[in-house]
Amino acid sequence: MSATRLLVLGGVRRFGRAHGYEIRRELLSWGSDEWANVNPGSIYHALKQLAKEGLLRSHEVAENDAGPPRTDYEITGRGEEEFLRLLRDALATVDVRHPESLSAALGFLTELPREEAIALLEARLEGLAEWRASVAPHLADEAGEPLEHLRELLGWWVHQADGATEWTRGLIERLRGGAYVMAGERA
Repeated sequence: MSATRLLVLGGVRRFGRAHGYEIRRELLSWGSDEWANVNPGSIYHALKQLAKEGLLRSHEVAENDAGPPRTDYEITGRGEEEFLRLLRDALATVDVRHPESLSAALGFLTELPREEAIALLEARLEGLAEWRASVAPHLADEAGEPLEHLRELLGWWVHQADGATEWTRGLIERLRGGAYVMAGERA
């Protein structure tokens, strides 16, 4: 999954209609250039690509008192479906190679109904348990390999799984306790 796709679709969706600079400013204010490798060029490229795929609709805006000519974007019905698919996948799926996917999804957590978000995070707990179970037995292996120091890597992965499990359980409890205004709860 591409965190950039999720971030750009979600950013446009949140604005309703926005030009590239607004999306760029918003995403960079989240520090996405640091944790998701999202740079200004990738944002503009994603906007054009998503419009080409029919997930965003582009509108050419002529020069006016507000500024020079620009292209505004808004999300389409297909874009809304893709955004929600990416969001759900990122919350439910453990992808140790791409932790930025979860980070991107957390920025849009409140775009889901509370019970759905909890269910997705519970699925994430199952994935974390599976990942930990796949790694932990190798940590106890006393094979005397020449690269015994790799046990440190395995130990790190087990520690990550344990920490992520504890954090995810905490988030589920906070959501159950009424934290945040979720989709469908807005006045």
